[in-house]
Amino acid sequence: MTNEKSLQFTSGENVLVIGLGRSGLATVEVLRERGAEVWGVDDKPAEQIEPAIREIEAAGAIFLDREELERVLPQIGAAVLSPGVPLTAQTVRRVQDRGIPVYSEIEVAYRICRAPILAVTGTKGKTTTTALLGAMLAAGGRTVHVGGNIGNALIRETAKSAPEDWVVAEVSSFQLESIRSFKPRVSLILNLSPDHLDRYHSMEEYREAKLRIFANQGVGDIFVGNLDDPYLAPLVTDVESYRIPCEAWWFSREPHRNSTLYVRDEKIYFAKPGAPRALALMPVNEIPLLGEHNIINVMGAAGAALAAGVSVAAIREAVKSFHALPHRLQMVGEIDNVRYVDDSKGTNPGAVIAALKSFGPGRVVAICGGKAKGTDFSEMGDELDARARAVVLLGEASDAIGTHVVRAPLHRADSMEEAVEQARSLAQPGDVVLLSPGCASFDMFESAEHRGRVFTAAVEALAQRGATRGA
Repeated sequence: MTNEKSLQFTSGENVLVIGLGRSGLATVEVLRERGAEVWGVDDKPAEQIEPAIREIEAAGAIFLDREELERVLPQIGAAVLSPGVPLTAQTVRRVQDRGIPVYSEIEVAYRICRAPILAVTGTKGKTTTTALLGAMLAAGGRTVHVGGNIGNALIRETAKSAPEDWVVAEVSSFQLESIRSFKPRVSLILNLSPDHLDRYHSMEEYREAKLRIFANQGVGDIFVGNLDDPYLAPLVTDVESYRIPCEAWWFSREPHRNSTLYVRDEKIYFAKPGAPRALALMPVNEIPLLGEHNIINVMGAAGAALAAGVSVAAIREAVKSFHALPHRLQMVGEIDNVRYVDDSKGTNPGAVIAALKSFGPGRVVAICGGKAKGTDFSEMGDELDARARAVVLLGEASDAIGTHVVRAPLHRADSMEEAVEQARSLAQPGDVVLLSPGCASFDMFESAEHRGRVFTAAVEALAQRGATRGA
């Protein structure tokens, strides 16, 4: 039996990487650089992942067909699981049946990391908040490495970190499921709302996966949480059931006796525990990002940055100079006084609701739909009815969403290009055409990023046709 505590994922150790997506490939490369012997396996047929196979073989690792796995398992001391692979997958069970410990990529990233980690999770807004937190640390003069679910593998960032650096990690519920000793210096949960219910049996199971972010924290660590969130507020009131093992800082839209950060008179304040008075951080009108929800994101990032010792001046400067990330309420064009906004990363109903609230009621033509994730669209339908001039539905979930939209006029499209054309004909001057799908992208697109790029290209083509007619 492998001694789990002695594992260093280095020379002399045999490691199996399960799942050869972006994180899996990075794990293979980093472990090979550390001298470990590495095998890679994936549930997809070999012919579908030929580029990945070539990449791991170039790194000196060995690709295994699933049929070859049984032969190699007696040599394996540990397995590393890519985020997209569930613990219930057949390959994972075969490995666990042999008594081989299975680690998430972020667990291995943590074990090889020499710098303190600030970890961010939540259902929506975590990528923006992660990037903003990294910008705050950089503005404060820190050397910072940003990775995880944000797009570049966390293990690659932690592998190159020095003790005096800081690592900012965006972590998902999938990644947190199989942690053992992962222990951030600062953890942050922005919010929780129903998501990934095609993977989790209930909202409570999804919530418990998220709460693992602070499971191993202790004295000297800080947890930062959203006091306004109904799934997180019980951590304050029901202490016996939800014991947080470290100091907890809470943020809220209004002052509360448990609030460490809050908004008053249109300014964000920081009431450090034990301090004689609250400190004004910045006016909310200095936040350059669309939407009320971004005030929450800024408070969360600021709380984590303050917990890491970043100055108020650096935090304020980082916020003022921050720009919206691609596919997150990103303005991509304006045609005939109608703005076109790409929120393709809005892959759950909560994100759509937040996006709709960023604009005036009745001034939005929304493009929604895609591949559902076991999702309840009832609240999203209510918000579309309340705020949308019209809704253009696209993809597999069109009927499921349309069932919950009662008052807003519904239209359907077979392609993104057709959806943009329809939205243009429905919008009036001063309106916003908003791509905020509320769904995954994999029914029609390679990724949410790909979906956003297709939307942007359709808007640009629309503008070009208008310019040509004008000439």
